[in-house]
Amino acid sequence: MTAPILRPIDLPTGEIAVHGAFDLSAASRWLAAAGPAGSFAAEPGVLRMAFPVEGTWTHAGAAIRQRSPGTVEVGVAAPVEIAARVVAQVSRMLSLDVDESGFAEVASRDSVVRRLHARHSGARPVLFSSPYEAACWAVLTQGMRVQQARRFREQLAVRHGRQVGEDGPVSFPSPQFLAELGDEPSVGPFRLARLRAVARAAVDGRLDTEELLALPIPEALNRLCAIPGIGAFSAEQILLHGAGHPDLFPRLDTQLHQILCAEYALPPDTPPDELEPLAEDWRPYRSWVAHLFRFDRLKVPVSAEVAD
Repeated sequence: MTAPILRPIDLPTGEIAVHGAFDLSAASRWLAAAGPAGSFAAEPGVLRMAFPVEGTWTHAGAAIRQRSPGTVEVGVAAPVEIAARVVAQVSRMLSLDVDESGFAEVASRDSVVRRLHARHSGARPVLFSSPYEAACWAVLTQGMRVQQARRFREQLAVRHGRQVGEDGPVSFPSPQFLAELGDEPSVGPFRLARLRAVARAAVDGRLDTEELLALPIPEALNRLCAIPGIGAFSAEQILLHGAGHPDLFPRLDTQLHQILCAEYALPPDTPPDELEPLAEDWRPYRSWVAHLFRFDRLKVPVSAEVAD
């Protein structure tokens, strides 16, 4: 069973300055439709998250509120000495560490992107808490339906993670714990071996966000592929949705390619080499534009939104 982290969740509090447009309700809708189970909870005006803090891997919780268009407030449930780390990690998870003000220029160069931007202003990419969690999710979804992977992820978190308060979100197990986990019936021995390999890579620093982002994209992908159980598609997804690379065209995401073919009236079998030139006009926000195309196809109940 999980144990509460800290109470109350709202102390200490930090603020994140927003550069450009941001919509917290859009982040909540994305999590409700595409995020792994257990790591967040939405209620009117508040998005609550739980995650291991990258580097220390201490479990923490965060309560996020958008007080004004230019300010996001983060209430922290964690030891005071890592509160600043928690706020910084929330900033990256919500892509608030990137200045969005140049996105309008990108939209002006592409009429399809301009339409999406007008429809979903402030819908920034929402990331996993770390490349470690993104890599674990990649392992859980290999050869498995997303809903089943979500159940497995939730079972791992409930059994071995930490919960914020009595009914808040549940943090995923830390890599130190997962690396030594001897048995886990919910995922089976083969998948557990891959999860352990990912956890060891995180403990060894091979999944560090700043290091991955500092590398040229091909080198970062090669580094990720060197982890047992992580193939080329998973590596791309980890760099996109775990490290949060803002300017990567997903060459292996066939579902996105189908969306692009439909939006740009191209044959459905158009290969990635012919789709990638479309994204040249999206620089330096290619990942963000890819997220907009995905976000545009979400169907989420209104009750899942964060509303002021």
